[in-house]
Amino acid sequence: MENNDNKEKNDKSNIKKEFINPIDKSHTTDIPGLLPYAHERGSVVIKPEDKGKIKTKALNAMYQQTDVQMAQIYKQMETLVAQAKNLQARKELSEKIYKATMGFEPYINETYHVYQRKTGEYLLSLVAPAEWGKKIPFEKYLATVKMFADHTWQILEENENFKEDFRDGQDEVVYEVKPEEEE
Repeated sequence: MENNDNKEKNDKSNIKKEFINPIDKSHTTDIPGLLPYAHERGSVVIKPEDKGKIKTKALNAMYQQTDVQMAQIYKQMETLVAQAKNLQARKELSEKIYKATMGFEPYINETYHVYQRKTGEYLLSLVAPAEWGKKIPFEKYLATVKMFADHTWQILEENENFKEDFRDGQDEVVYEVKPEEEE
């Protein structure tokens, strides 16, 4: 009888029981790194991010940066416009000076003086108003100018009515008086 009991035990142990996993397959994965939550007890807590909040922060940073850059570009544009206007004024002034009577060849970086005759004609002179003595032989002194290397002229000093006197009936051109640069 003992043999029989042993045989039954051996037969029962030879029969394999099918294992039933208590965890639902839809809650498991072969690649746990892709889960949107921690897959072990000691894992770091993974909180889903608010995508709208992330986009809003990124958009705000982008707007701030582009606004700063646009302001810089506008300042550069204003500088360029001012330079262009100044160059245009120098060009127009230079045209008027070259239309004036000159009895000499002007040299670069030298100072000259512009006068107006009684006939309305302009004259470029080497003689300053203070060097004439008691009376200037012309109708009026207009300006003291200097010729640049590009053969344009810069106003160093002007009389109080220079803009009106030197217009020739054209629209007003703004001529700026620039102080001499120290070398």
